[in-house]
Amino acid sequence: MTTHVLILCTHNSARSVLSEAMLNHLATKLGKDVKAHSAGSAPSGRVNPFAIEVLDNAGIDTTGCRSKSWDEFSRDDAPPLAIVITVCDSAAAEPCPVFHGGQGEPPVKVHWGYPDPSNAEGGEEGRRRAFELTRQAIGYRMLQLLALPLETIDRNDLRATLVEIGKS
Repeated sequence: MTTHVLILCTHNSARSVLSEAMLNHLATKLGKDVKAHSAGSAPSGRVNPFAIEVLDNAGIDTTGCRSKSWDEFSRDDAPPLAIVITVCDSAAAEPCPVFHGGQGEPPVKVHWGYPDPSNAEGGEEGRRRAFELTRQAIGYRMLQLLALPLETIDRNDLRATLVEIGKS
């Protein structure tokens, strides 16, 4: 059974899109039955071009990457979410809609904060470097997530482990 993971950031234009693409790429590469999604509370309607650029440069498929509202994942026809991860501090502080989990359980929610690479200093090159470093940091955490026995791990253990991953 597919483990669905939703990654949230306010505008769904950079960090959450990088996270969705990285998790889907790594899950496919490792043969894991995990599907990532991303969304935002106030989606910008466009994906930051630097996010697309660093993903493309890393050989990661960006087909289907788009900025979308988290409302898509609170509807009855939404995938059953096992995990919800916020990746920006403002999204973590916002009241989330009710997301549907699998087997009548709400999804496990955690926060993995990353600085906004869009605000990096140094002009375009500085932002490009910040996006690449953010992509790498996200990839490291996603590899740790994918190493977990997601099909069998207890919810409390899953949450505790994901919180620890977010500290690394």
